[in-house]
Amino acid sequence: MLDNNQLLRFTTAGSVDDGKSTLIGRLLYDSKSIFEDQLEAIENTSKKKGHDGVDLALFTDGLRDEREQGITIDVAYRYFTTPKRKFIIADTPGHIQYTRNMVTGASTANAAIILVDARHGVIEQTRRHSFIASLLQIPHVIVCINKMDLVDYSEEAYNKVIEQFEEFSSKMLVKDIRFIPISALKGDNVVNRSENMNWYQGAPLLHTLETLHISSDINKVDARFPVQTVLRPQSEGFIDYRGYAGRVAGGVFRKGDQITVLPSGFTSSIKTIDTFDGEVEEAFAPMSVAITLEDDIDVSRGDMIVRSNNKPNTAQDLEVMLCWLHDNSAKPRAKYSIQHTSNDQKAMIKEVIYKIDINTLERITDDSELHMNDICKVKIRTTKPLMIDSYRENRTTGSIILVDDNTNETVAAGMVI
Repeated sequence: MLDNNQLLRFTTAGSVDDGKSTLIGRLLYDSKSIFEDQLEAIENTSKKKGHDGVDLALFTDGLRDEREQGITIDVAYRYFTTPKRKFIIADTPGHIQYTRNMVTGASTANAAIILVDARHGVIEQTRRHSFIASLLQIPHVIVCINKMDLVDYSEEAYNKVIEQFEEFSSKMLVKDIRFIPISALKGDNVVNRSENMNWYQGAPLLHTLETLHISSDINKVDARFPVQTVLRPQSEGFIDYRGYAGRVAGGVFRKGDQITVLPSGFTSSIKTIDTFDGEVEEAFAPMSVAITLEDDIDVSRGDMIVRSNNKPNTAQDLEVMLCWLHDNSAKPRAKYSIQHTSNDQKAMIKEVIYKIDINTLERITDDSELHMNDICKVKIRTTKPLMIDSYRENRTTGSIILVDDNTNETVAAGMVI
């Protein structure tokens, strides 16, 4: 049975004019998730533009530039809910110069919807977006083969795209890939089953999103609790209370568990697990809790509480897949602040091992200049050890960001290999 409050985050990606914004508009429109005043405003804009019906793409194109150009530039987040589930959509841009926006929008997603135009099949942009989805370890990929109405709802055209996609996706690390033939414009197989494609026996897109099994996406084995702050209320009834607050990043913690605090290596056991609503017997990702320990040991922000029999790697030298997010290129051996869970340290990019040609997905080994939207494998050295897992095992404890100390701007996001 599905938890009615379960939240699914999904991102959409596709080439320009593949119909991403129209698809999201159709999802919101047909699932009755649009407020009347929004609908009215968009009906008026559609009339001004000379459209016969409602231009569904306008529901997500929030920036004026996007409405004027008819394209997506920044990541547009939309929230909607059905009786079965809550959803957050990150509508990400299709252009190559917005690769960083796709990385940002997709980094927390449970699923990626990749749109393919049924007339053009798998193109360079499709490969690029699928590669980024694979790099970010998005567990579920739904390939929506759109504009089926323009190929007369042909099963042959649909199968051809599947064949093309499967040929190159065999090299990707995605566990679950599904294919759905749709027409976002006409509404076929988006919310309601299509009467034009009786040959397709699968579920429409919304039903697929509502029933996608995402509970096993979170690492339930490796218990990780990065400490964000220490709670010392000093108020009546809590004079001696010392709780370590944060969000569980993986695994399950229970009262009585033997724990180790890293990097110090002090050990203790869990006395209580407290939440806003009172004490609980166990905590699991992504719950926010305060943990108290049986022993009075030194724990502070940036430390990590783990189970004593299951520890992450402690390392100062990291190999990371990095996406450069900033206009200014990376300076060789420049110092940055590295943020990993609640831990802030200083770090330096020691070496660029290779860059990835985002068009051909080939490795470039003779160019170590990092520019905006570049994706590369680098070696990073930190001033103090970080408690890390590989990104494949845990997307929270396996990710880092680099911040420029002078401007406080985030310059790169990375995944620990």
